[in-house]
Parts: sequence; structure tokens; C-alpha cells
Amino acid sequence: MSHKVAFSFADGKTVFFDVRTSELLLDAALRNGVNIPLDCREGVCGTCRGRCESGSYTQDYVDEETLSADDLAARKILSCQTRVQSDASFYFDFDSSLCSAGSTTPITGKVTAVKQISETTAILHLDASAHPRRLDFLPGQYARLRVPDADAWRSYSFANRPNDSNQLQFLIRLLPDGAMSTYMRERCRPGQTIEFEAPLGTFYLREVERAVVMVAGGTGLSALLGMLDDLAHKGDCGKPVRLYYGVTNARDLCELDRLKSYEERIADFACEIVVMNPAQEWHGKIGLVPEHFDRAFLEANPFDMYVCGPPPMVEAIKTWLASERVHHHHRLCYEKFGASNNMQSAA
Repeated sequence: MSHKVAFSFADGKTVFFDVRTSELLLDAALRNGVNIPLDCREGVCGTCRGRCESGSYTQDYVDEETLSADDLAARKILSCQTRVQSDASFYFDFDSSLCSAGSTTPITGKVTAVKQISETTAILHLDASAHPRRLDFLPGQYARLRVPDADAWRSYSFANRPNDSNQLQFLIRLLPDGAMSTYMRERCRPGQTIEFEAPLGTFYLREVERAVVMVAGGTGLSALLGMLDDLAHKGDCGKPVRLYYGVTNARDLCELDRLKSYEERIADFACEIVVMNPAQEWHGKIGLVPEHFDRAFLEANPFDMYVCGPPPMVEAIKTWLASERVHHHHRLCYEKFGASNNMQSAA
């Protein structure tokens, strides 16, 4: 016995296929050539998240940080954990083009530079020009990097736009005992190679049709730098662009000159920096990022909000949007990451 399933995507395309009895929705999709973006396959990363529009289903496992009680009530699902009980239809808030590339394959990049750019952050430059094809990732997506000489993989967002020469940048948070952090501090040198898989994730810059509001928490700035690079390259997008950059301490701040340069390269761009626990010499904005949202701007402009940062910050912003009842139409896309850079994407 099988059930007929429809997958609809943000670009208006719909695909149909059969799901076998007790078969996981993700497995059925892959079997039918619908290569839904995925990372963990364990119900944790949230990359394969969608919404059930009709039909009945069960889910094997749900991580409460990936799907909240409100998400479950809204019939949000994880494809890797879902088994349909009837004919059903599902919606995924990303373009169908993300399903066409198939499985990622390992790529090798050569380290061209590694530089510590704040007390807690390094920037890694990789040259993947030996790869036979241009890496056409979407601004905001991420790669999984293998830590050299270790059985460990870590996920990092691209900090620049795709380019013909496959020159890549990543912001790396330097943790006291992190596997990649230790490699960055102690062993990483130009000329070494790093294996990675890309592109991954469903967090990416959509076509700009409304005002763009970006919120970065710590090294979540990396994904938003990729988006800003793309906007700067394309010229005037015709809509205002706002960035809120929040950090725990002022010593975590990085890439400030680059952010300043976007004021010249992107029409109607403004950046607000917020420090949660400032030292005495800090004279900028203090506290949590949502406390400094320009409500008048949000009320005056339909907007798309892109949030990349630790789970507490993402949840605080979701709560603020709900409690403040911002009236204008908006779309929230976010990516959460933990200490080991496990990504959780949603829109």
C-alpha cells in the first residue's frame, strides 16, 4: 500500500510521488529524485523542515529546540522523522532548485589565510579553485568542514558571495576546547588543505521584494556578510536594508570596517551594534537586540527578517515579533547554531 504525496515550494512548483507504507517521508522523497536539503537525518538540525497542508502523519522524534509546541500545533514537520498515514500535501518555504543538486560530495580547499579578527573570532580563507565547477551556493548557506587530523566535522556559514574563482571565507568562533578552534589556533597554516561539503541549509537570501532586516548574533554574522556581499555586488536592490549585530562582549566584535563599507556600497543600508555585557569604555547600544528594534521602521515597511545566531537570541526575536504584534506583513527566516556549530534552519 502507498500514499500519494505532494511537495509544494516557495517558487510555486509542486512535485508528486508515492510514499510506501511506514516509509519515512525523506526516504520516499530521495527515492523519487526529490533531494530535500538535509544535514543530520536525526531530527535535530531542522534543515528538512516543512509544513503539512493536508493529510495525517506521525513523527518518530521531535527535538523541542527544533520544533516548539507552537510549531507542532501549526503542523510543522521534519521530513526525516515523518511517516504519512494518508494522502498528504506539504509546503517547504524554500525554492525547488535546492532539491535538484542531489547529495553533496566532498570538496578540497586550500588554506590561503587565517587571521584572528577579534579576541574570540578568526576568519578562514579557502581556495577551492581546483574544484571543476563553480560553487553556486546561495548567500546564507553553509558548509560542513572536516577538522584536519580529527574525526570531527563542523558547520560554518559562507562569509562571502559565490564567485567564479571559488574563493571562500568563513568566520570561526574560537572556543577554549573546540576541535576546530584548537586547529585554528595551533596548527592551521596557509597551504594546508581542508575537506568540506557544500552547499547546505535552507537559510538563504530570497529575492528582495520587501525591506530586508538582518539580525546577527556573534559569528552568526558570517551568513549575513554573505548576503550583504551579494546585495553590494548586485547594486541597489530598491528596498531599505538594516542590520542588527549583537554580541556578548565588545571584544567579540569583528569585521566593523567591512560593515562600514556597505554604507557606501548598498543604498539605504544602516547597521546597529548592540553589546549585552559591555565594558566601561563601551558607549554604544547596550542590552538585547530586540530592545533596539526600530518599531516605527517595522510598522512602516513590509519586511523579510533574516536571523542567524544562538538559539536563545532566535527565540527572543520570535517572542518579540509575536508579543509586539508588528502589523505589517513579514517573513522570518532563521538559523540557529550551537557551540559545535550544529545548524538549525527554518522559515
